[in-house]
Amino acid sequence: MTPAAGPVGAAPGADHSADSYLPGHGNGGYRVLHYDLDLDYRITSNRLAGKAVITARATQSLSRFTLDLGRFRVQDVRVDGRPAKFAHRPDKLRIKPEHAIRHGAIFKIEIRYAGKPVPISGHWGDIGWDELTDGALVASQPIGAPSWFPCNDRPDNKATFWVKVAAASPYTVVVTGDLVTRRRGAGNTTWVYERNEPTAPYLMGVQVGRYELVELAAGRVVQRAAIPPRVQDVFWYDFGRHGEIMADLERLFGPYPFPEYVVVVVDDDLDDPIEAQGMSVFGRNHVDGQRTHERLIVHELAHQWFGNSLTVADWRHIWLNEGFATYAEWLWSGASGGPSAAAHAAQWHAWLATQPADLAIGDPGVERMFDPLVYKRGALTLHALRLRVGEAAFFALLRSWVAEHQHQTVTTEQFREHAGRFATRPLDDLFIAWLDRPELPPLPRNPDRPVARGARG
Repeated sequence: MTPAAGPVGAAPGADHSADSYLPGHGNGGYRVLHYDLDLDYRITSNRLAGKAVITARATQSLSRFTLDLGRFRVQDVRVDGRPAKFAHRPDKLRIKPEHAIRHGAIFKIEIRYAGKPVPISGHWGDIGWDELTDGALVASQPIGAPSWFPCNDRPDNKATFWVKVAAASPYTVVVTGDLVTRRRGAGNTTWVYERNEPTAPYLMGVQVGRYELVELAAGRVVQRAAIPPRVQDVFWYDFGRHGEIMADLERLFGPYPFPEYVVVVVDDDLDDPIEAQGMSVFGRNHVDGQRTHERLIVHELAHQWFGNSLTVADWRHIWLNEGFATYAEWLWSGASGGPSAAAHAAQWHAWLATQPADLAIGDPGVERMFDPLVYKRGALTLHALRLRVGEAAFFALLRSWVAEHQHQTVTTEQFREHAGRFATRPLDDLFIAWLDRPELPPLPRNPDRPVARGARG
């Protein structure tokens, strides 16, 4: 069985890792329904000890199966309470239960493990659990989840989570989810979070640091922040319009899809902000007191709709995350008195015209998943669609796309079909030109049309 293989004892190809770009991540033969994680993290030594109880449903008969797990020492594995044989060779944990699991059965896997969590190497550098100068962060997109817990690491296997983390009391622990309890003991504080909305493993995160918890903005949606005390003065200016941004994106895309939104600013520099479900993580370099990076604030918040509530079923559809979040930046720019979406479209179309025409963003390939062309041309695709169908139809299209697929996985094919419902003539030519072919289409003409409420730009 290769690292990408599914369950042994099943018909070949019956169920396997579904992702075409990352076949070594994810496993077949079952679907995880729930993760119960009990973690103890020692910050000074960067040591993590964990107990994971995973509830899954077999999608075929299983005599053995695999999970994704990084470089830990696995101490014990049980299936439905019975000891199971296992072999761990990073980054796969192979398990052979005492008795075969029948098709359709719900079963529990209990794994005890410990070690120093380290990021997982990929095409885009090291990804996952990482040490900070004073604390730790998790940046799991797209392959980093196994760096801290055993999982079925595929974007289309969403599950619910319960996460308990014990860490030294001077530190704040923020996990993607709703805080259930916080209990202080002798030297340690235990934090318990639950994530009741279906969540892909890569969208779970743990942030540990000397943070102050504050209210980020008032409004219909609970918005909180965890920030180092020394960045407070500039933080309040840079994030001062967050309530307005949230309200504007809700007008554009529909209700925010989770109970709350949390911003974390780490006391280290980061190359890029980090996306998680119901959370975004910024470096201290993204906070300068001049709103230099406000577009990134908008981009990460937009991912809560496009990427987190609606998650790509396969990484080749990544433009559905990044193109939409980039277009949200352009919409907010126009709404807040900056250049309009049309002006941004003209600027970035001119830039794309100077780049090699060598990437079809509808299937960019694993090494170019996060290429700037995917972001900018993805946004231009939406702008072209907006001009084709008209203002009212375009924003109705987006809101219904979000509502109909909330907390599910999506594909480009589904979006094409969905968009067609709002057009008076076929859209095949538009999507083929912008998504399927590398050549850059002409920039669509911006007709004189009234702008939808909340969609200034």
